[in-house]
Parts: sequence; structure tokens; C-alpha cells
Amino acid sequence: MHILALSGSNRRASTNTSLLKALSAVAPEGMEITICDGLGQLPIFSPDLEGPDRPKAVSDFIARIKAADGVIIASPEYVRALPGGLKNALDWLVSGEELIGKPIALAHASHRGDDMLTDLRRVLSTLSTGFAADIFLRVPVMKSSPEDIHALVTHPDTAQDARAFLIRFSEWAHSLAPTR
Repeated sequence: MHILALSGSNRRASTNTSLLKALSAVAPEGMEITICDGLGQLPIFSPDLEGPDRPKAVSDFIARIKAADGVIIASPEYVRALPGGLKNALDWLVSGEELIGKPIALAHASHRGDDMLTDLRRVLSTLSTGFAADIFLRVPVMKSSPEDIHALVTHPDTAQDARAFLIRFSEWAHSLAPTR
């Protein structure tokens, strides 16, 4: 099973990106998690750029979404809302079929950010019948270094919870497979 992980943060030492990378270290056998870099490089969404005028960066992003068996998103909250880069990436997927029915779950690297999570859940439930709002992992690692996040997530206590999240997501994705 190939999971594409999207981080709503473009920071080099992002806690959300670090959480997603650490999840790949505890993924169950048969699951591969790949971080999707470059959301910040996507041009601002415009319907005028869809179809034959679609920029290569957007085509590449959409192809990665299409090829994935599922998507896990981790994002910070910016001014009580979705970061612009993540929302822009999702906007590029609105008129296509790549995300419809695609299994999607959320991970979150903070003890706060519930306003953003509410917005993100609303957007994802609109985009995909495969969004699993109840499959959620919160690991409060705000302001931690990538190394500390990796150590925490791979620690046996946290790794058990993280692996359970991934297994539950995998089971959800497999349950949707006949309908996709």
C-alpha cells in the first residue's frame, strides 16, 4: 500500500512534515509512506490553467495523488485557518476525479489547531467520500526538533498508537478498494 503524505507546512524543520516522516518509520509491513514535497511550488489555482494549460508542477502533483492508495495530511494552523499552500493544493484537485473516493486521514502535530482541523475536515469531506474523519492521530510535538519528533514517534509507547492509526487507515482504505 502506497500512502502519499501531504504536509501543510513549507518550513524546513516543520513539525508536521517531521511527524509524517516519523510515521513512515513505524508503518506496518506492506505500507510505504512517501512525503509529497513541493506544495508551496504550485501556482495559485485558476480554472483558466486547467486542462491543456495546466502547469507541469500541478500535473505532477495530481499524478502523485492518483497513483497513491491513500493520503495522510498533517497541517499547522495559520491564523486559525488552513495554510494557503495546502488550500491551494486542494483547490487544484476540485474539478478532477483523483481525490474522489480516495482514502484520506489526518495526523496533527499540535495540542491546538482545532479551528483549522474543522475547516480541513469540511473541505476534505466535500472533496472525497473516502475521507475518514474519525481516523485521526494527534501527537503534540509543537516546537520540537525533527530528531526529537522521530525519537518520540518511534518510542514504543507512541509507536504503538501511531501504528494502530496506520493499520486502521489501511483497513479503511482496503474497505473502499472495490468501490474505487
